[in-house]
Amino acid sequence: MIFQMGANLDTQTYDTSKNDKKKKVSNKIEPKNQHQLVFTYEKRKGKPVTLVGRFNISNEDKKNVLKLLKKKLACGGAIKEEWIEIQGDVKDKIITILESDGWKFRK
Repeated sequence: MIFQMGANLDTQTYDTSKNDKKKKVSNKIEPKNQHQLVFTYEKRKGKPVTLVGRFNISNEDKKNVLKLLKKKLACGGAIKEEWIEIQGDVKDKIITILESDGWKFRK
């Protein structure tokens, strides 16, 4: 062989696994007063979306929180993994509603 370039393919075993660099998500269910919820604001296709997150609660409880927010704010929303997405820039209203329901927020 004149030159050697690339991977060494002489052995019989090949490591094709990818290192998963995503954060591991804990599925531990916590009570609402131990959560420290965080807000992010995004624009999707020109429309504002408020994300409230890292809810470590059961899916049924997430649905109940989403239902409460949608009803009080009169807007749409969805659940994506541990985050609740609410249509519009309504961070201050969400804080008021969830604090009265017993949730805590990271300042």
